[in-house]
Amino acid sequence: MKNILITGASRGLGLATTKLLLEKKYTVFAINRTITKELEELRTKYGEQLKVLEFDLSNTRQIKSTVVIKFIGIKTPIHGFINNAAFAYDDIVTNLNLDSLDEMYKVNVFAPMMLTKYAIRSMLYHRISGSIVHLSSISVHTGYKGLAMYASTKGALEAFSKNTAREWGETGVRSNCLVAGFMETDMSKSLNGSLKKRIYQRTCLKKATEMTSVAETIIFLLSEKAQSITAQNIHVDSGTI
Repeated sequence: MKNILITGASRGLGLATTKLLLEKKYTVFAINRTITKELEELRTKYGEQLKVLEFDLSNTRQIKSTVVIKFIGIKTPIHGFINNAAFAYDDIVTNLNLDSLDEMYKVNVFAPMMLTKYAIRSMLYHRISGSIVHLSSISVHTGYKGLAMYASTKGALEAFSKNTAREWGETGVRSNCLVAGFMETDMSKSLNGSLKKRIYQRTCLKKATEMTSVAETIIFLLSEKAQSITAQNIHVDSGTI
């Protein structure tokens, strides 16, 4: 049974992806800021197949001791890492707040980099051809008012992922970004109806990106069926670009 590490599994896309992983018999190590009722129900249903840690990823200096050593364990092989957790700080650039920006970069960029480091170390130690999937955003590739700071964190991940793939490809480690379009999630709840409609009208399908489509693509990128796919940005965005 393969072990998958995922962040932000308590709701939305993370929860949907975790459900699929469990159904496909993966063992899931889920890191979450809070543990929701839905995640607790999954843990009750799947028992030891789902391991859950309540942890704030902005505590980047505690990742090794809390996540790697105590939660996962050095001897546990990691076959895949899904970087899904994200903190959205939305505002126009002239209102930029340094504290909020710093918090967002810790969660969206620094923590994923640290977790990638330890995931690859595990893959190398256990001689695993593993897969890393970072969740990016369509906002990196097309502009939206108020998302400049958030998009910058996802752009950083895309650059990091591509270079990680180049650096470790010869060992069999793959790294890709899934560029997701706007979905109906907790993160998009702050958008009013008319704004959402304008965003969706910019897509080929004229509707929100389906969460199940994104989750299924993540699972595909983890699998051996995608063994020749690396260093890519895979767009699942209803045809926004």
